[in-house]
Amino acid sequence: MPLAPDLLDLADALVPGEGRGLLGIVGLPGSGKSTFADELIAALAQRHGEEHVGHVPMDGFHLADAQLERLGLIDRKGAPETFDAEGYAALLARLREDTTDTVYAPGFERTLEQPLAAALAVLPSVRLVVTEGNYLLDPDERWRAARARLDAVWSVEVDEEQRHTQLVARHVEFGKTQAQAEAWVERVDEANARRIRERSDAPDRVVRCAPDGTWQLA
Repeated sequence: MPLAPDLLDLADALVPGEGRGLLGIVGLPGSGKSTFADELIAALAQRHGEEHVGHVPMDGFHLADAQLERLGLIDRKGAPETFDAEGYAALLARLREDTTDTVYAPGFERTLEQPLAAALAVLPSVRLVVTEGNYLLDPDERWRAARARLDAVWSVEVDEEQRHTQLVARHVEFGKTQAQAEAWVERVDEANARRIRERSDAPDRVVRCAPDGTWQLA
């Protein structure tokens, strides 16, 4: 999907004279956060070069299934308490402070549905880091610590029917049957979506997917 040019200008405005900026992308499950982040990063890389922008999704801070089993949370995977929010906040702080070394960050392997240590690298040349996740605007103290490290948080919105369709399709793509995917969406993802709607602080910007497929400022 194409991006409105003003989105690139707003992202560029977050880059300080020295050091690096951090931009958070938030949204309901299935809203297209990762798609938008990928397209924003690609457009910024085309404008400035690939080493200008880095990507560190919050998904790398999912607790591994072994820990979810230990905590009795395996059936709530994706809920706020199933992430290492403190570790995520600590990484964001290091990304802001350490611009002389390569910073390694965990990724998330969708096929395995597990985090992977040091799967991502943010080079010293990176001037803007983009990160996305469901709970960047959650008012709980452990999530506010992460929000405090970000220069701005943009909220991504899409049509509700489209969001639901995308969410089910993603679960099917990574191994669930259609019935399993629909059940998981209703039981887990929509519960998380309600929490986000009801509890989130206000974003700095709202980005919507227009009917023609363009990402635009609301």
